[in-house]
This record gives sequence, C-alpha cells and structure tokens, in this order.
Amino acid sequence: MPASRSGHRTTIADIAREAGVSKGAVSFALNGRPGVSEATRERILRIARDLGWRPNSAARALTGGTVGAIGLVIDRPPAALGTEAFFNQLIAGLQLGLGDSHSALMVRVVSAEEEELETYSSWWSSRRVDGVVVIDPHADDPRLKLLAELELPAVVVGSHAPRPEVSAVWMDNDGVATMLFDYVAALGHRRLAYVCGDPELDHVAARRAQLRRTAEGRGLQALVEDGDFSAASAAARTRSLLSLGERPSAIVYDNDVMAVAGLNVAHEMGVAVPGDLSLASFDDSHVARLVRPPITAVSRDTTALGAQAARLLLAAVAGGPAREEPGPQATLEVRASTAPPC
Repeated sequence: MPASRSGHRTTIADIAREAGVSKGAVSFALNGRPGVSEATRERILRIARDLGWRPNSAARALTGGTVGAIGLVIDRPPAALGTEAFFNQLIAGLQLGLGDSHSALMVRVVSAEEEELETYSSWWSSRRVDGVVVIDPHADDPRLKLLAELELPAVVVGSHAPRPEVSAVWMDNDGVATMLFDYVAALGHRRLAYVCGDPELDHVAARRAQLRRTAEGRGLQALVEDGDFSAASAAARTRSLLSLGERPSAIVYDNDVMAVAGLNVAHEMGVAVPGDLSLASFDDSHVARLVRPPITAVSRDTTALGAQAARLLLAAVAGGPAREEPGPQATLEVRASTAPPC
C-alpha cells in the first residue's frame, strides 16, 4: 500500500526501500543531480509519485512557499523551434508578464509527450518551479491529469481549460479558421488544401473541422495533408499537392515557416503565386511579410498572449481561483500571396 494512503508521510527512506537503492541515490534523483542513470532516475521519480511524496514543508517555509520560477515545456524538434516566431514571442511575453515578481522562466525543449510528462514530475519532485504554462492542448490530455495529481498550478494556452482547477487563456480557434477559410473561398477558389501540423492538437482539429464545414457549405473540394509544423514536412506535402493532376488553387498552412517553405516549392516548380496558386498561413511573422510575395496570414499579439498567461499563472501560484480569459483578438492580414483564381 502506498505510504501516503496509510497516513504516514512518505520519506526518502521509504522511496529508497521501495526502489531498492540508497537514500543518496534517491536524493540525487529527486533533486535532478547527476549520480544516477536516467533509467534509475525515472524509476525513482515514478515510485515517489506513486507513494505521494511531497517536498519537506520546512523547505517550503524557508522560501516563503515558492521557489520563484515558472516552467514552459515545448514539444518541438530543436531545429524547428529556432524558426517559429510564435515561441520567441510567447517567451518574450511570459518574461514581460512575470514583471516585478522577479520570477524566473525555465524552458525545456523535448521531442515527445512522454519527455514532457517526465519533466513535470522532475520539476515537481525537486521543487524547481511553482507552476507551468501548458501549450498545444489536446483531447484527453495526460499532461493536465498529471499536473492535477501533482497539484502543480498550470495555465493552458490556446483553448478552454478541460479541468476546472486549471486556468486558461483561450483562443477562438473556430472563429479564426472560419475567417481564413471563408476568405479564401470568397476569392473564388473551389479546390482548397490545408497543410497542418499534429492533427491531435485542439487548434488543428478545430481548423480541420471548419475546413470540412466550409467545403460542405460552399460546395468546395477540400484536401488535408498532415505534417509536423516543420519546413521540411510542409515542403514535401506542398510538392505532393502541386504534382497532382488536378492540383489545388489555394493552400493554407498552420504556421509561417510552413507557408514560406510552400512558397519556395511553388517557385521551384514554376507555379506562380498568386497567379496559379494562392497561399495563406494561420501564423504571422516578419518573415511572412518580407518574402515575395508577402503571405496573407492570421495575425495576433503573441507577446500579449504570453504576458496574459504569466499573470494568470502567478495568480494561481498565489492561491487564487482558476480563471479563463480570452486571448488577444486575431485579425486577417491580406497580402499579395492570395488572389482570385485565374
């Protein structure tokens, strides 16, 4: 029976006994210090979580109950992270929102959701952060379940909070998708393609659903190509679409990096933009404005979004109730990459 359920406060000795290791090894693992293998560290953290271990309350008192840091985990290939303006702007906004709190921002890049879950467990067990900002929410999100079990304050960015104890800065994903797809359809395009990222994410699922509704309501043909938000993936899928016998007259991409990659492929294949093909993006950036032709894009103040998320998280860390707030309103910036089909 887990020690936490017996009324006995779980100690490092309890964890060491259950894991079959020394108390020193447990201390190394719980505090994120070298000295144990990753496999052993993961096993110790899992056992600590199962036993309901919590950092010593005296340690909390010494720091006023907080450690003065919040965390952000980004599940993206490191190479893609450097090219997506969204993350740079979000991080800048988080720093802005932390303001006079003097709290630090810890950022970790991972390549799988399992690594993200392990990071939360490690941060919790070693008390490195007071709370976390969760991006890319999706249905039945195991990250939010784990954070609830750990009682680690969290703010979801991008959609409504699926759990009442979690704050959120939500975006009108349905409305944004309607705005962009309706605009492209209103130009007269009858064969639309959407090159998307991970289809499991809430905002991607909303866009896919809206494309289907737009196609059904206007009698259009819709094509969907799943990708991974990277330039390489977008380029490959654009090349495939433009090689079809009956290719689309318009392509919409999930972010600016993907749209620029698609534009480059169109140039390589001799497809004129916007003469033969219109291109648009759900994310805006300086790059989208500087390429030729500049790309029509949905624009939002991502820095303000990050600042809003940081303020909500600080309020949650201070013991305030969970809150949901709408994020900055999105607008459609029409540029030279879109035009009526010839």
